[in-house]
Amino acid sequence: MPVRSPARSPPKLAQGEEHVHIPSPHDGLSLFLRYLPARERASAQGRVVLYIHGATFPSGLSIAHRFDGRSWRDELVAAGFHVGALDFLGFGFSDRFREMNASASEHPPLGRAEDASWQIEQAVRFIRTRHGDVRVSLIAHSWGGIAAGCFAGRRPELVDRLVLFGPIVRRSGETPPAPLPAWRLVTLEEQWRRFIADVPLREAPVLLARHFQPWGEAWLDSDPATRDRAPAAVKVPNGPAADISEAWNGRLAFDPGLIRAPTAIIRGEWDSLCTDADVAWLRAALTASPERRDVKIRRATHLMHLEENRHALHRETPAFLRGG
Repeated sequence: MPVRSPARSPPKLAQGEEHVHIPSPHDGLSLFLRYLPARERASAQGRVVLYIHGATFPSGLSIAHRFDGRSWRDELVAAGFHVGALDFLGFGFSDRFREMNASASEHPPLGRAEDASWQIEQAVRFIRTRHGDVRVSLIAHSWGGIAAGCFAGRRPELVDRLVLFGPIVRRSGETPPAPLPAWRLVTLEEQWRRFIADVPLREAPVLLARHFQPWGEAWLDSDPATRDRAPAAVKVPNGPAADISEAWNGRLAFDPGLIRAPTAIIRGEWDSLCTDADVAWLRAALTASPERRDVKIRRATHLMHLEENRHALHRETPAFLRGG
């Protein structure tokens, strides 16, 4: 039997929003997709965007989460884009891998990028059943960029434009990655420390406590067993961590040279996971992309979409997706 979504209650619908479960590439397991159509008479001529989340929290806590009443998705919809947001298996309101019920040591890391790329394809094909023969633009955060890169390289004819937000790329480390278990537990304290780690000393915070507190409660609620653990922790697949480890030791899961879509790399000034050297390597490797844009936003980290300068991210994304 499928391991159903762990949500305590169905997610609240935004005005005009649809929630759908679609088949995943794993027999009997379904994917959760949020869909919010563009506003009428908007300027992007009905273009469709699919958001791809990163390694530890789903789409509802990223593009669809509202800070002070406004989300990144709201900005895209206002700019004229139809917006889909996918939860990978093991995250959010998608089903859990069956192996997540077993001891973590019994299985290899779950949810690797290649597997996730086929989940992206399922979502893209579902979107195309609604919008017809349309190419879909992708916005991918962090590790999600590896999964999006796998898909965009394999099916370039389905991808219009590609935004890689804080992407993970190949580095030249030579340390063999340690074997990882199938899944791991992440506490809220670990998330907080990770989220603020890149802010330089003596700089003012860019992630506000008044924003993190409700975000953190919603993130903990994404797993019904969270509060039965001591300390409270969310169970996440370890495939993303394995992909990142391999990428930083010379084995990136996709070939950037296969991507034919115009590509924007958007990152924060203080993003240690996507440095100037990383971006230089990726731009040089995107040999088939007709447009390669590099946007660095000041006073921002790898979690810019949760921070004060998220508004710059909100502006830059539709500008690139429109082709401007």
